[in-house]
Amino acid sequence: NKDTVAEQKQSSIEQRVLEFIRRQALTGTGQTILVAVSGGADSVCLLHLLQRLQPALRINLQVAHFDHQLRGAESTSDAQFVEDLAHQMGLPFILKREDVLAYQAERRINLEEAAREARYTFLGEIARLTGAAAVAVGHNQNDQVETILMHLIRGSGTQGLQGLRPRHTLQFSGQAVYIIRPLLDIARAETEEYCRAYNLSYRQDSSNLSLALLRNRIRLELLPLLSNYNPDIAGALLRISRIARDESHYLEAEAARLWHQVSVRRGDNIVLDKAVFLNLAPAMQRQLVRRAVAELRSNLKDIETRHIEAVMNFLTRPAGRKLHLPENILFSTEYDRYILGRDIQALVPFPELILESPLKVPGQTGLPGWQVEAEIVPYADFSADPESRQNWQNDGFTANFDADAVGDNLTIRTLRPGDVFQPLGLNRKKKVARFMLDARIPLDWRARVPLICNPRQIIWVAGWRIDERVKVTSSTRSILRMRLVKPPGPVF
Repeated sequence: NKDTVAEQKQSSIEQRVLEFIRRQALTGTGQTILVAVSGGADSVCLLHLLQRLQPALRINLQVAHFDHQLRGAESTSDAQFVEDLAHQMGLPFILKREDVLAYQAERRINLEEAAREARYTFLGEIARLTGAAAVAVGHNQNDQVETILMHLIRGSGTQGLQGLRPRHTLQFSGQAVYIIRPLLDIARAETEEYCRAYNLSYRQDSSNLSLALLRNRIRLELLPLLSNYNPDIAGALLRISRIARDESHYLEAEAARLWHQVSVRRGDNIVLDKAVFLNLAPAMQRQLVRRAVAELRSNLKDIETRHIEAVMNFLTRPAGRKLHLPENILFSTEYDRYILGRDIQALVPFPELILESPLKVPGQTGLPGWQVEAEIVPYADFSADPESRQNWQNDGFTANFDADAVGDNLTIRTLRPGDVFQPLGLNRKKKVARFMLDARIPLDWRARVPLICNPRQIIWVAGWRIDERVKVTSSTRSILRMRLVKPPGPVF
């Protein structure tokens, strides 16, 4: 009877794993799956299960083991154990040994992160070289519970409360690793029972008892304590995870629907329409910020809830402010848009004017990225020709001036401290910097806005306003027509 019960349990586990794999679409017919085997009960159970399910799934298997070289002879023995197991099962085996302590020192990250990064980089490389469609890992239901608690302790948002995903793509050292977790609905006790039922030996990792690691403290100290408050704490956390996952999937779908209404990609930057963005619910704003970061980086590594919340708190900051995020990403506020990216300066639609340059009047002046065209026209000809007036309207980068008031020796340059002019329509002078602020010229643009000057004054903040003192009047005898031809390309 005991044997019958044991057989039923193992059959039940196999069926549950098979159904989970199919429900989550973790494998496809004819695919090669690289199974990451540490030698512990979970990974040994996973490998044995996948081999038994091979006929039903119609997949090919390979075995990989990564020796972190952190436990001396124990690590070496683990590697030999996995190699022997793979050979007994008639499966291809790949081994890599790496000094993870040296890897950690080189990258200046914590040991857990270094071990994980080195391991998954290896798995990604092997998957690519062998043509494996995915890397199967032995994370189980207990790992899921521990991960949810770990994320909660670190202040994760609802994304972290989802815990481990059945299938997920990771990025390490520029290498994409497609991870599948077939045992995510199976408890650790069940994997150990499965191994006993099939007389499968497995290794015990002594580092799993070290309280120096957060995950171990959660497993050995926190979860037993929480079970005193709720005996089914694991079930409660798994329910939270499912709810968070369902809600996240909904938000992701809505964000995908709204994405092109609120954003546009400009090189290495994402531009968000401020009015549309601010009209959305905060939950959707967070989701769109996460998506924007993912669009730029292909992943959200090192982007934590605190970074997303920092962006949320930055939304109402004055135009021109910048928030620094990991990997040299900036979040910038402007008057009518937000910009998230690494090269925000590339969105300035004006080329850089390094030196003050003289202008040919009349004539054409070629500058890096600009061409300045100027001609002198008698006022009588100008006023008598409606079509000519129409063609030379003040349209931002085209302007008409009283040629006598302007004088000679015109130059083009950019803003300097203390610059003033008298904007058209005003009876007093105004600092150019203040004018640019009031005109809502983005801060990043101001240092590149062309200024046309004579030896006495600025006559034109090109693109915005001429000086009152050089405007065309009824007493004007001749008109200076000037046009700045902007560089080709999109207007940002």
